[in-house]
Amino acid sequence: MFTGLVQGIGKICAKEERGGDLRFAVDATGLGAIEFANGESIAVNGVCLTATDVRGAVFSADVSNETRSKTTLGGMAPGDMVNLERSLVLGQALGGHLVAGHVDAIGEVREIEDDGRSWRMQVAVPPELDRLIAVKGSICVDGVSLTVNETGTGLFGVNIVPHTMQVTALGSISRGTRVNIEVDIIARYLERLLSGDAGEANTEGGRISADLLERLGFGKGQE
Repeated sequence: MFTGLVQGIGKICAKEERGGDLRFAVDATGLGAIEFANGESIAVNGVCLTATDVRGAVFSADVSNETRSKTTLGGMAPGDMVNLERSLVLGQALGGHLVAGHVDAIGEVREIEDDGRSWRMQVAVPPELDRLIAVKGSICVDGVSLTVNETGTGLFGVNIVPHTMQVTALGSISRGTRVNIEVDIIARYLERLLSGDAGEANTEGGRISADLLERLGFGKGQE
């Protein structure tokens, strides 16, 4: 798990095709004097990858064909800058929101413009994500935890403060840039719960009903 608070900017220094999959080498000097361990999880532009072949500040990571097709990593090239975050340690402060590193969709920056000292960005996303994005809720864009301040059909808007622009790779994005999107994981679980995908909820036509809740012991008064 991650927090969406980027710890440093890295650079893709090598990219190798491997039978449909990819292997990247990432220069993580931007994370500072940190010793990586083989097998640890690192979020690269919001995608959870496993660090291998660690050599100083450079680590390699394999990208499966599935991840390649569902994220922007397949289109990245040596020299591209990426947001990096090491996995959350139990007991560590959670300054952003819980991020799994499992990208839901690729979005496209529709507009980005000055808004005082900050920037207002509007991102187009697949309409099926609309129900999972709420104003004042959290969303992860290329590994950065942001607060939603606008929603619409197939789009959402966020405000990016100067500090975030300076310490993340979002400072280099422009209109048309493709970005990795992960909705709030809590919204995902609520969607599954309320849709009745599994268990007794299916007996109610796929919905949780007042009758079902009462039969499960919720809402009963004292006798």
